[in-house]
Amino acid sequence: MNRAFPKIRTLLASALLIGSAAWGATAEQRTLEQKFDAQLQPADLQAWMKQMSAKPTHVGSPHDKANAELTLQQFRSWGWDAQIETFDVLYPTLKQHSLELVAPTRFVASLKETPVEGDSTSTQTDGLPPYHAYGGDGDVTAALVYVNFGMPDDYKELARRNIDVKGKIVIVRYGAGWRGLKPKLAQEHGAVGCLIYSDPHEDGYFAGDAYPQGGFRPAQGVQRGSVLDLPVAPGDPLTPGIGATANAKRLKLEQAKTILKIPVMPISYGDAQPLLAALGGPVAPSQWRGALPITYHIGPGPASVHLSIQSDWSRKPAYDVIAKIPGAVSPDEWVVRGNHRDGWVFGAGDPLSGHVAMMAEAKAIGALLKNGWRPKRTIVYASWDAEEPGLLGSVEWAETHAAELQSKAVLYVNSDGNTRGFLSAAGSHSLQRLVNEVAADVKDPQTGVTVKERLDARSMVDGYGKDASPTEKAAAKRAREGQDFRLGALGSGSDFTPFLQHLGLTTLNIGYGGEDDTDGVYHSNYDSFDHYSRFGDPGFVYGVTEAQTVGRLVLRVADAGVLPMEFGSFADTVDSYVKDLHDLADNKRKQADELTQLLDKKAFELAADPTRRVAPPAREPEVPYLNLAALDNAVARVKKSAKAYDDAYAAFAARGTELPAAQTAQLNSLLRGMEATLTNTRGLPGREWYRHYIYAPGLLTGYGVKTVPGVREAIEENQWDRANEFTVLTADVLTKYSERLERATALLPVVATPSGATSAPDKTRP
Repeated sequence: MNRAFPKIRTLLASALLIGSAAWGATAEQRTLEQKFDAQLQPADLQAWMKQMSAKPTHVGSPHDKANAELTLQQFRSWGWDAQIETFDVLYPTLKQHSLELVAPTRFVASLKETPVEGDSTSTQTDGLPPYHAYGGDGDVTAALVYVNFGMPDDYKELARRNIDVKGKIVIVRYGAGWRGLKPKLAQEHGAVGCLIYSDPHEDGYFAGDAYPQGGFRPAQGVQRGSVLDLPVAPGDPLTPGIGATANAKRLKLEQAKTILKIPVMPISYGDAQPLLAALGGPVAPSQWRGALPITYHIGPGPASVHLSIQSDWSRKPAYDVIAKIPGAVSPDEWVVRGNHRDGWVFGAGDPLSGHVAMMAEAKAIGALLKNGWRPKRTIVYASWDAEEPGLLGSVEWAETHAAELQSKAVLYVNSDGNTRGFLSAAGSHSLQRLVNEVAADVKDPQTGVTVKERLDARSMVDGYGKDASPTEKAAAKRAREGQDFRLGALGSGSDFTPFLQHLGLTTLNIGYGGEDDTDGVYHSNYDSFDHYSRFGDPGFVYGVTEAQTVGRLVLRVADAGVLPMEFGSFADTVDSYVKDLHDLADNKRKQADELTQLLDKKAFELAADPTRRVAPPAREPEVPYLNLAALDNAVARVKKSAKAYDDAYAAFAARGTELPAAQTAQLNSLLRGMEATLTNTRGLPGREWYRHYIYAPGLLTGYGVKTVPGVREAIEENQWDRANEFTVLTADVLTKYSERLERATALLPVVATPSGATSAPDKTRP
């Protein structure tokens, strides 16, 4: 349980007293949702997870296919029109691997996860051994160097100490960045191999009791994972930009841009300790030290290791289960919902906890269907395969059906792993109001208040602490005043990526968590039913809460007359992003000025002492003044256009009338395409697959988001011409966003005031 939770309980009562907006659905919609809720049973989720996590679920395994067929059968039994779409994807699996310390002493790493008492599946041996998909094959022996988390600043620290990793094998710990960046940076710095281990400081005994006494990683636990160059492009690396169907044109393996060249291996902290203990060289800086009972040294040497990996680089089938309920009024408008099904081993928490919640939604919607209800729009549910290797199942389906999705999809809702705790919601900010409305209608199973009230209470606890960040303080202020909580921005790391950042579809990612003890077994043999039912979501009550939340989002969008979008939230959010760019550029210039002054002083000191025959330090490039006026002007227009639409819609809705069918269809067509205006088929520099100019994963953050990425990353990298170029390009997509929104506003009837002027009488959405 979160240590702040007792404080949160004391604030819940006061949170209930804070004024709130007029949220909620119509009486008819609430009745429908009550019938939906009545079908959600924790026992269903528990039974499905136990069956689906009974054997290894990795791509190409017999149980992966069996789970696809089970999901298909269940959807059909609930009244859905369901099919399996199969894609032929490159999925390397391990043939052999070994790791040994060859100097100054000898140690052979086990590279195995031992059975755990009380975990019924941990004795199975038919799962894939611990490995990293899409690392290179290799057989290398070299000196070892410890590089902390293996991120850019860590290599700068090595450079300050004149330590070079060229020709070496690096060992880095998990944390501080996405795993795939660690070997990529090692490769770029000339390393011939990379070991990634889980230090107990992050997810072992230092954080909490190790499994089975507690939920955290035991000594032999290993985090598997993909090291595909996801920030460049997800999906099958041999079919970039097109679906990996049987007859698709494929690149040769050596042509694939997203596969690493050097061997990469994940190891446990049990196997890592002897390697780290054998290192000499300088003692590691304090912030580099983990929780193993050793003195952390950097090296290189005297430790030398032999690393060998060979993989089977064949293609495997990926089975996507796609289920539909045709819309009764607008069948060519789709509400799409997805969660992946494949795991690295048993995958109970990641991903089956989210998948069984999605199945509960599908069963409940099927019950509504059998009782005579029909959605206005078509509902599409997708059980994705092959997410873990690099979002393969969803990317290949989205690329195959790109034109149809761009013309029909009004929303994609994603989820992944789900545990007990707090609501987490991120995505297209035009749906921020809708998500807040739903969060105000769903009860938290621990506290009995709504999930929004609980989230607001936590924001107030965090925001009024002495170490609160400006962002936390702002969230606390919004919570205290009863305003909407803000949606997070989406980077990557789950199946929302192709829909938002490649196709430009309105997208949400929804889940619960924060009070579980499951991160310590992430991507390991111990992510099992027994572990999850103890430490993830005992009683599966938050699985039901997840189904209630996402189910309401799906039902409300499916049945809305006019798509429930509000644009003031997006306008305010993008305004804050552009202000961040101003601050980033100003801080860059300030730091450069301070460095110049320091170098001038140093150069003077050297010139004044003729005995010091040392060249003065090199100058840093000058930081110019960026002209962000185009972005400022574009954001100002977005804010004006958003207010005009929101006011006009509120006035129209307050009248309780409906638009003519043809006008409604025209309005919804404009709203459906709003997110796509924020994309450019040119893509982002060096990674054209990513087309969204407001949200993207960072090249050096992996899963982490970079907002206004074309401009932000250019500033961070001192690429000033590129920053100016993408300032104009990003301003252009924002202008197109405003133009489309203004066309939508023009379709709403004008409300006349008693004086004859036209205005909107109320900003509150009904």
